[in-house]
Amino acid sequence: MMTKYPHLRRDFTASLVVFLVALPLCVGVAVASGVPAEIGLVTGIVGGIATGLMRGSSLQVSGPAAGLTVLVFEAVQEFGLPVLGVIVLATGVLQILMGTLKLGRWFRAISVSVVEGMLAGIGLVLIAGQLYAMADAKAPASGVGKIAGLPGALVDAVGNTAALASLGLGAGTVAVLVLWKRMPAAVRTVPGPLAAVGLATLAALAFSMPVATVEVQGLLGSIQPPSFSAFGELANIGVLATILAFTLIASAESLFSAAAVDRLHSGPRTEYDKELVAQGAGNALCGVLGALPMTAVIVRSAANVQAGARTKASRVMHGVWLLLFAALLPGVLAYIPIPALAGILVYSGAKLIPVREIVSLWREHRGEALILMVTAVSIVAVSMFEGVLIGLALAVAKTAWEASHLKLEVVDKGAGPVQAYLSGNATFLRLPKILDSLEALPQDRPVELDLSGLHHLDHACRTALENWAERHSAVGTEPVRVTAP
Repeated sequence: MMTKYPHLRRDFTASLVVFLVALPLCVGVAVASGVPAEIGLVTGIVGGIATGLMRGSSLQVSGPAAGLTVLVFEAVQEFGLPVLGVIVLATGVLQILMGTLKLGRWFRAISVSVVEGMLAGIGLVLIAGQLYAMADAKAPASGVGKIAGLPGALVDAVGNTAALASLGLGAGTVAVLVLWKRMPAAVRTVPGPLAAVGLATLAALAFSMPVATVEVQGLLGSIQPPSFSAFGELANIGVLATILAFTLIASAESLFSAAAVDRLHSGPRTEYDKELVAQGAGNALCGVLGALPMTAVIVRSAANVQAGARTKASRVMHGVWLLLFAALLPGVLAYIPIPALAGILVYSGAKLIPVREIVSLWREHRGEALILMVTAVSIVAVSMFEGVLIGLALAVAKTAWEASHLKLEVVDKGAGPVQAYLSGNATFLRLPKILDSLEALPQDRPVELDLSGLHHLDHACRTALENWAERHSAVGTEPVRVTAP
């Protein structure tokens, strides 16, 4: 058996580690998304077994992701849980279509600053929202409202025993996650998220803390496939915009995660189009089951690689363990405190904010840093979809600006011809600047115009330069001598 499956032992061990990492995250993302806890497990099971069996990225692990939590919560609140299934199903179909049309590789062309800004914005809204859950308070609907209302919510919690207990348990969960990496290696064999939730659960039981716990409905009771009437919502512009946002964010996050996972191991590289089809198939199945959308999750994927996984068998087995847990031990979920899950998501949200990258970008590429920050702030201030569109528009505008960058250098030695050197990209966007500079040259002196430094000269600029040369020579000056690009 071991000869036929040489990596089975390593994959089996890795699958257990990934299962223990995935379990609290699946439940936490579901609760934060405003859906039954078991729905998160369903998405984890589909991501492990269905997507796990398909080709694409062999060591990447999929499931419900913190990065989509805010958008899913908004969708559930606005359209209802039955329509969520339709949205996720449509997202999956779009992903399959894009993968089949070989569009997966093009996601790597999306500005990294926009993607990181998107994740930072999600992280900020996620942290703000989950701090209310930690303080046993109701969060405002808007991102700005969440952040603005935090001081008041924390002040209210200090004067309330139950809220203070909830806040303390959540803060303790975050502290365990932060300190876990400093623990001895033997202790760290237990994944940090599982240890944090386990310790919080034990503390809540031991001290009979008055904190909210997960509501359990049972696996079959929580699955709600979308009805035929729910598909009528596809005519709703808001639903279509949400589907586009889901597709863009889930695909970009999965494929960027795949690129990151490829850097962690020396095995087969990701086939991006096939990975997009696999993600789409998983999301389509999640939609049919009325579950949460899935993406590849870097936390689980990194745990899979670091635990020694060699093949996709590890992620498939992790899905089997989630299925067995959901089927045999769902009552265990009822003991998990909500503030502990909120603490895990606050920690996950903080990891989405690329502080080091922002500092590095600000030193070297301030334009990219501004795109990142504007995207993040727009997501907080407006909404996810509009924020991402603003970021993409800024990235395109910056590229257009750089593509039209033009430099004019004039050398006038006082006698002889005036030398003008044009370098960069001469496009119609810079035409007014070019003509203003050339027309300011002395009219009674010969001019040598060197265009050899141009990378691009469009038709509008070429025509304008020819007309200027004729005008300059028309007053009796020597003809303008032009060095062609």
